[in-house]
Amino acid sequence: MDKYLIVGLGNPGGQYELTRHNMGFWAVDKLAKRWAVGWRTREQALLAQKDRIFLLKPLTYMNNSGLAVEPLIQREGISPQRLLVIYDDLDLPAGRIRLRPRGSSGGHRGLASIISCLGTDNFPRLRIGIGRPAPGLMLPRDWVLAPIQRDDVPTLRQGIERAADAAEAWMAQGMEKAMTEYNRRD
Repeated sequence: MDKYLIVGLGNPGGQYELTRHNMGFWAVDKLAKRWAVGWRTREQALLAQKDRIFLLKPLTYMNNSGLAVEPLIQREGISPQRLLVIYDDLDLPAGRIRLRPRGSSGGHRGLASIISCLGTDNFPRLRIGIGRPAPGLMLPRDWVLAPIQRDDVPTLRQGIERAADAAEAWMAQGMEKAMTEYNRRD
């Protein structure tokens, strides 16, 4: 039976807890809650495990996420095709998700760090849309780190639920079936 690693990207610390940049953290938190598994500190990350499935939240801050992912991949012998990275995406409408089998970082520094540390971009990823700020409201870098407004919470929460569902479908049914089911427009 293959081992799986699901990584949720985000930033540790109270000042980042309620920001859009932590969508990946929240998605793996949702899985940990569903599976009734607890988090423990391991090297540079929080780690939870259910049988042969690992959940990981890097504590390295977003731009150095690969430093927490690569050691676990190596130690556990997890294939890059059994790695799923979940992260926020400015270019998707809030709450929408997209599952892909591989690709570039698309400018996301957390994903770029993982690609650099692993030496490949050939691993699955799941983007959770956070939308862009209205023109002139604020810069995108400020948007991802700004506290989420109360009105946005239900839409983002729905995206987190769908991301957790898609991650489970990816493991159970494979990439193609999960993409067919979860990449369609809501």
